[in-house]
Amino acid sequence: MKTMTTFRWYLLGLVLLFGAYVAVEYYRPKPLNWEPTFENKDKIPYGTYVLYQVLPEVLGVRARDVHAVRLPIYSYLEGEEEVTPESASQLYQDEAQTATSDSTLAAAPAPPDSAQLAAEDDYAAGLAESDYPKASYLFVNDEFELSSADTRALLRHVARGNDVFIAAEQFNSQFADTLGFRTAPFVGTPRLKGPAKAAGLQDSVQLRLSNPRLARAAGGTFRLPTLGAAYRILPDSGLQATQLAADEKGRAVLVRIPHGRGQLYLCSVPLAFTNYFVLRPPTSNFAFAALSYLPVGRPVWWDEFQKQGRQGEQSLLRVLLAHDALRWALYLSLAGAILFILFEAKRRQRVIPILRPLPNTTLLFTRTVAGLYQQGGNHALIADKKIGLFLEFLRTRLHEPSLDLDEAEARERLASKTGLSLAEVELLVRRINFIRTSRQVSDNELLLLSKALNDFRKAMA
Repeated sequence: MKTMTTFRWYLLGLVLLFGAYVAVEYYRPKPLNWEPTFENKDKIPYGTYVLYQVLPEVLGVRARDVHAVRLPIYSYLEGEEEVTPESASQLYQDEAQTATSDSTLAAAPAPPDSAQLAAEDDYAAGLAESDYPKASYLFVNDEFELSSADTRALLRHVARGNDVFIAAEQFNSQFADTLGFRTAPFVGTPRLKGPAKAAGLQDSVQLRLSNPRLARAAGGTFRLPTLGAAYRILPDSGLQATQLAADEKGRAVLVRIPHGRGQLYLCSVPLAFTNYFVLRPPTSNFAFAALSYLPVGRPVWWDEFQKQGRQGEQSLLRVLLAHDALRWALYLSLAGAILFILFEAKRRQRVIPILRPLPNTTLLFTRTVAGLYQQGGNHALIADKKIGLFLEFLRTRLHEPSLDLDEAEARERLASKTGLSLAEVELLVRRINFIRTSRQVSDNELLLLSKALNDFRKAMA
């Protein structure tokens, strides 16, 4: 019994230690996530939660005019999911004409004549329909990926008199070739001594705004980490691109490209638009200065499709659950499969044989043993066993491994633990000692002993 008590203490100590470890792990501060996600819901250093929240103030619009887009560019601008086979040939013809006109507008090796200007004005007027919405489209991601249909839809959106701002390190090759530019990484030569020089990297890159007035208002130059601002924009020789920001060697990081009646803004430093650099005073004004070129008061579409995908895209059954007919078909199929399993299992189940319960021989054995004791006419052995079981009950119930009723202290402890008077305990002890010292125990004495033990148990309860 003592060994069992010690084991319980050890077990309790292990449980407490485990609980303390779980509590420490639960309340320990989580490590900061430095992964660049560029998502507008992330408050980690390289998310864009802060910029997305201050867009209404920066661009002078209401909060409800800033929309997070979770659709592909073509689907959102054209209102169609994909090109139908009937209109594919006509669409390609229209796009070929649009591409020809776009190239005429973008490439201007010599001053255009009046006929060319008139043609361009007619083309732009045709694109700028009165019912087409005016909005600025913003993209902030490490890579700008889009399909050919997305490219055509985005360029049409710009040509209709809208602005698109794209901040990314790498751009889709078809999109870049269409406009006539490319991006390339440039890592400067080391200027520090010691381990930094051995690593072959500068600690930071200095960026400058090209507009002197804007540069003075924004604070002049900005320093960003080298690995976060390693890419530069390299426009082709025939591209009419205006450099808006560059590094200390004059390589562009922010350019403006006219297209039709609108403007395309390309930035190769998307890290400058994340929470960490937007909240730091030395670098926060770069993002605001870059966005200041967008028109004020125009609705803003913020792209999240390239980072988070479609709304509810995490579900594998999103296509089935998106339509009522398919959803009900899925539910009916599942219900039919469950019914089929239940009925097939019931029909093919084997017949379970009925097993008769085993007879209870305990009562028969007890009666046999009691008959043997009764034939002897002496109940001393039965009384002695009842007293032994009662004393074992007291030791277990009162946690007294060495209970000896012959000791006065033991009887006092028994009276205090059971709540009975000492006189009642003494009376029971005298009856037990009387039975133990008797050679012959009659029926009446056995009944009196049994009644006294049962009454004592009831009084303890």
